Amino acid sequence: MRVLVVGGGIGGLSAAIALRQREVDVDIVEINPRWDVYGVGIIQPGNAIRALDALGLAEQAVAQGYAMKGSRFHNSQGDLLGEVPALDLLGPRYPAMNGLTRPKLHALFQGAVKASGADIRLGMTVDRVGEDGGVEFSDGSAGEYDLIVGADGIHSKVRSLVFPDAPEPEFTGQIVWRYNVPRPEGLETLDMFVGANGKAGFVPLGQDLMYILYIEAVAPEDVKMPDDRLAEIFRERLAEFGGPVAEVRDRYITDPANVVVRPVESLLVPKPWHRGRVVLIGDAAHATSPHVGQGGAMAMEDAIVLAEEVTTTDGEAALERYVERRYPRCREIWEISRQIGTWEIEHTPPPEADFVGLTMKSVHVTAAPI
Repeated sequence: MRVLVVGGGIGGLSAAIALRQREVDVDIVEINPRWDVYGVGIIQPGNAIRALDALGLAEQAVAQGYAMKGSRFHNSQGDLLGEVPALDLLGPRYPAMNGLTRPKLHALFQGAVKASGADIRLGMTVDRVGEDGGVEFSDGSAGEYDLIVGADGIHSKVRSLVFPDAPEPEFTGQIVWRYNVPRPEGLETLDMFVGANGKAGFVPLGQDLMYILYIEAVAPEDVKMPDDRLAEIFRERLAEFGGPVAEVRDRYITDPANVVVRPVESLLVPKPWHRGRVVLIGDAAHATSPHVGQGGAMAMEDAIVLAEEVTTTDGEAALERYVERRYPRCREIWEISRQIGTWEIEHTPPPEADFVGLTMKSVHVTAAPI
């Protein structure tokens, strides 16, 4: 079997590693010639650690990150509203949750893919993808593959070429701010703070590092802001918060160059996620908002299941089984995330908006085997 993976992010690199573990020949193309990542940190819930363990990367990820004991919800002044304990899926070997910087995770994947023997070509993508496995690359070359994996993100070119009737990514009405700051002593959980206009959070990433996030509703015309004022605007957005959020805001959020702010986009492609020899995984098929921290975990799980099916089941039946195993789970996480976002946009207060209960539901959904 010869497989082409389009996209060198979490989903694509996970697919390459999982397929190489089963001795499948893998080519990877990645459009970014630097093969670097944009972002601050990533939350790794229990199912993400379980997926990393299957890929042989969990031990390194935990060693380089920060083990978390679950999530806590507070009001804007820091008073505790409720707790969501993380479920221990792997016993004493690993923590129930982990936080890790995005560049460190990317480096782990890069090292594993290079060691696997997969062929990696940077600065190129696909110009044509045929359902018969034929490919024309952006450098003018061509190839024939038994399977083409579209792992090229929410704005997937593979999806646009092979699934032209698929829905387009949708702006959800929210943006998310992130900024790396020192981790306060004693912070061992993912802490969220529910305000009237948005929700702030602390995510540990290392012994001396965390990031502060803020997710808020904005009109589409207000998404773009001047780069040189990002730190100032971020502090303004956090003005309603007291307690620990105010302390971090006033002390650390000073450099506009270190502010990462992105619109929240969402996508769920209807079944099937495959046509002929082409299949979609990760954000190319189901991009979820970040409300329950499952984007990376879902992509890794997709890759592992796909590798299992295409190496144990023949032909199109393998892709059908992949979708049967993945679609219900991914749809439920997508729906949970959208509901939490809707409550935030509509400023629905607890208990009508059961943030704790719905977050706990996501924990139990993802604890189930893949």
